[in-house]
This record gives sequence, structure tokens and C-alpha cells, in this order.
Amino acid sequence: MIPGVHLVHKEVGQSSFDVVRTFKHEAWEAGLKKFALGHGGTLDPFAEGLLLVLAGQATRLMELLHPLPKTYLARVAWGSETDSGDHMGLVTAEGPAPSLEALQGVLAGFLGWTDQIPPATSAKKIDGEAAYKKAHRGEVFEMRPSRVYLHEAEWISHDLPGESLLRITCKGGYYVRSLARDIGRLLGRPAHLKGLVRTAIGPWEDPGSGNRVVLEGRDVLPWCSVRVLDDLEADHLLHGRPVPLGGLEAPAWALPSGFPDPGAPVAGVHQGRTVALLREKEGAYWTCANLRGGI
Repeated sequence: MIPGVHLVHKEVGQSSFDVVRTFKHEAWEAGLKKFALGHGGTLDPFAEGLLLVLAGQATRLMELLHPLPKTYLARVAWGSETDSGDHMGLVTAEGPAPSLEALQGVLAGFLGWTDQIPPATSAKKIDGEAAYKKAHRGEVFEMRPSRVYLHEAEWISHDLPGESLLRITCKGGYYVRSLARDIGRLLGRPAHLKGLVRTAIGPWEDPGSGNRVVLEGRDVLPWCSVRVLDDLEADHLLHGRPVPLGGLEAPAWALPSGFPDPGAPVAGVHQGRTVALLREKEGAYWTCANLRGGI
């Protein structure tokens, strides 16, 4: 069980934690009973595609992974809206499918920053509890809008009146189920999400069913600038002392043009391992996260 970011294909029917549970079992079998594991962004059980499993010190990178661009292929079904926004929910409205002409310009209004109401069966917290838990108990509550960002959206194909295939790139926290619902409402043609595949997160693509790829060292944060550390500098950072500016290497991967800047830290790399996250302060680099043992 290697510390790092593991690229895994989540299958339809699995929960994101089901995938993590498989890693936990493997770690236990390897004698690593307290090995830290988590995932870098939930995929609904009905969805499939790329899931990031964070192992060891990589579990501390979650806040850096969340703002990355995520790319999806979404199957939008026409003719009905559901309470969950997907095909697993109860039908709440029915109506005809839109025309091809009506679909041509409808996506433009959803691009950029918008306020989006998450599905009632999402993991969005309401009074400290996931909304889906309240929904499953039959509680009545109000979902508050979230500020979300959609970078790109394009129709790939249409099979009207049944469904359309949509490709989008968005920032973390975006609900594709809500997008399908809201497109339908804007057109006056009920819609829901019939299928979802996450094809990429940032620079990483889905490895495909049954495959895994593990990322270590510089590869775990390729959008961050790199400060290569010598032995003495690595020791300084370990003990809470700063290191000088300079010697900065450019990121290996850049965000798409116009995508919101997540304000990434500098990755401190020592002997091929990412050992610290650094921020500039008072003319030096200081540690904002110490990745003991490195990734």
C-alpha cells in the first residue's frame, strides 16, 4: 500500500466509500492497521469513472484537490423530473422533450459562476447533517443555493425525444443532477440525469475499469510550483523554521485558461518526495503543511 494519490475507476453500484473500504482491507492485510485512507471527491453510486483514493500523508491534500476542474459525460433524460434529480428518484413532473433548436443555445446561461440549488438527496450539509439522511427520513427542509462554477459545457449528441449526451468541465462542488434539472426547467421540458461518468480530474484521466495508477512525489501536485530542498532545508522545515526564496520550478501542468485560480501552495520536494507545502511570508518560505515521511 503506497502513500500517494491512487487513480481508480469506480464502478456503477459502488459507493465511493466501498472503493476506500477495499483499500482499507488491503492495508489491513499488509499489516498497516492504522494506515490513513480517504477519497478526493464523492461519486454517487449510480455514477462511474475516476475516483481519487488518498493514501498516507496524501489524505492531507483534500482541500487542494477539491477546487480542480472535473470533467463529466452526462446523459440527460427528457420527459420527466425526479425528486433526486436522477433516474433513481420519484417522478415529480412529466412533459414533452425539447426540440433540437431549443437546445442549441441553452447552455450559455449556465456558464461561469452561478447559484445552484443542490438536490435534496445530496451530501450537502443541513444543520451539520447530510441532506440525503434527512430526505430518507422524510423530513421537510429547504436547500440553500450554493455558489458553483461551470467552465465548459457542450452537447455531444442527441437522441430525441429520449435523451442527450452532455460533456461539462466544472469546479468541485458542482451538482450535475441539478444542471440537468435546471436545463429542463428553463426550457419548460422536464429532465433528469440518467447516467454520469467522471472522465478526468485536473491533469488525471480515468484509468478504466479494473485499473489503478498511483502518483507519488512531484506527480501528486503537478499544478503547484516546486521548491527543491536540500537536506538542511528539509530539516529546517521539519522543525518549523523557514527556508529562503528562490530555486522555484514552474508547475508541470496548468489550469485551463480562465479557470478560477485555487491559490495553490509551493510543493517542497526532497529526494524525490513531496515533504511539505509552503507559503511565502516575510521574505521566506514557511511550512503550511508538514507531510511527514513524504509522498
